[in-house]
Amino acid sequence: MATHITTPTRTEVVSLLRALLRTAQKFPYYNIREYTKRRTLDGFRQNSSLSDPAHITNAYADGVSQLEVAQRVNANPLSTPSTPKVKFILEMKEQLKTDDLQAKMNTEYY
Repeated sequence: MATHITTPTRTEVVSLLRALLRTAQKFPYYNIREYTKRRTLDGFRQNSSLSDPAHITNAYADGVSQLEVAQRVNANPLSTPSTPKVKFILEMKEQLKTDDLQAKMNTEYY
């Protein structure tokens, strides 16, 4: 008996992309976090031109397996050391931008 595997819908693909990006945000180290986000976006861009349902299904299955690996790594406290005590310059710049934006929003609209 052949098992019929359906091609994932656009909603399922977008949901997978969001789940991968949310999981990437949970990595404590900046380099790993940024690499994971960049690799996720590059993979989705690369596969955006796929038209064969079999290739689409294979790419989706690969994405799901990558999500499972990333979630396992995030869930296992031994796989990633504790959060670093010193932040990278880029992390501090991102935090300053976020803080400035929040301060502007609080003062401009209230």
